[in-house]
Amino acid sequence: MIRIAKYHSDFGNIEVLRAKDTGAFIYRQGGCYQSECDPDGVSVVPYIHAIFGLLAQMQASDILMIGCGGGSLGTMLHRAGARVTIVDINSSAFQIAHKYFGLPREIDCHVADGRDFLRADRHRYDAIVLDAYSGRRIPDHLCAETFFGLVQTRLRNSSGCLLANVHARHDLDMMPDRVAAKLNRVWADVRLLDTRGLPDRNALAMAGKVRDLVQPALLMPPSVGADEIERDLSLLAFRPRRLYR
Repeated sequence: MIRIAKYHSDFGNIEVLRAKDTGAFIYRQGGCYQSECDPDGVSVVPYIHAIFGLLAQMQASDILMIGCGGGSLGTMLHRAGARVTIVDINSSAFQIAHKYFGLPREIDCHVADGRDFLRADRHRYDAIVLDAYSGRRIPDHLCAETFFGLVQTRLRNSSGCLLANVHARHDLDMMPDRVAAKLNRVWADVRLLDTRGLPDRNALAMAGKVRDLVQPALLMPPSVGADEIERDLSLLAFRPRRLYR
């Protein structure tokens, strides 16, 4: 692994790394990998391809992303013809995404907190993707019931969907279920897509028009690691939400 750049920001140090064997670019912040893509900007991270596949099933064409990292999901959505808006509180994220990760300049990027942006923005989207982290945690105000209520007002009434990336440390980690419970107080239809038995994984909590979604497939293979991504996608399964006290 070669470090090709290091940035200091108010939200922690960011390193841009490049894999010697594959040429993949990696965005690392606070010791956590936030993004990884092939030399053409296509993600090599399975959960990004899962979100991409779900959005394709939804036929979402106007999408807001809260959280940028290297912006590989935005790059893929733009290439697929979607209108993409990205919000990130860290201006360095956009600088890095444009310079090293191939984020298209045509994508509308805003430096702002996700909640503040939604409060000021009256536009209604087909889908909103929440993938914002401070270290290994979603900021509390971005996984609060009041925030999800705000999100609902910024989605198209009959077809809008929210997709949230939720880190799970292990099978006993209730964080995905807690997020789903909060979503369920706002939306009638809520689902969890998860890989049971895998430590330090990304679960997807989704709400809105999600009842008919099926297991996502690999639709935009990267130049490296496509077989591994297909395998990981095949292990994903929708599961019931667990109750907790």
